[in-house]
Amino acid sequence: MYRRTFLISAAATALAGPVLASPGEAYTPGLVQKELAAGRTVFVDFYTDWCTTCRSQERTISALKAENPDYTANVSFVSVDWDVHSNSNLAKSLNIPRRSTLVVLRGNKELGRIVAGTRKAEIKALMDTALGAATA
Repeated sequence: MYRRTFLISAAATALAGPVLASPGEAYTPGLVQKELAAGRTVFVDFYTDWCTTCRSQERTISALKAENPDYTANVSFVSVDWDVHSNSNLAKSLNIPRRSTLVVLRGNKELGRIVAGTRKAEIKALMDTALGAATA
């Protein structure tokens, strides 16, 4: 009985398709510094594919971007896969404590941060901070 349940669950998961990707450009070393040097405001999302908190954040960020295209037009969104880049210079220099961390950067300053927060109002406030800095 348990074997059948496992096999059905595994098949359903495989057919469901891939997990949502984080709603930003995939991080490569130097990308954030390049965007900052170009004068952009950068919204950095440290995520993993298997993290339920990260998926909740991703859904909220995507919904907010759909509601207000100014976010995408003015802010550079960068997604950092924590499983790959947790020991990167970027993660170390920003003292990122864990996956599901969202950070807004402009120039050489951190403008805001959320660690493991999923409330829409909180994420919107951080995105509004990024948009405000980008359009000031």
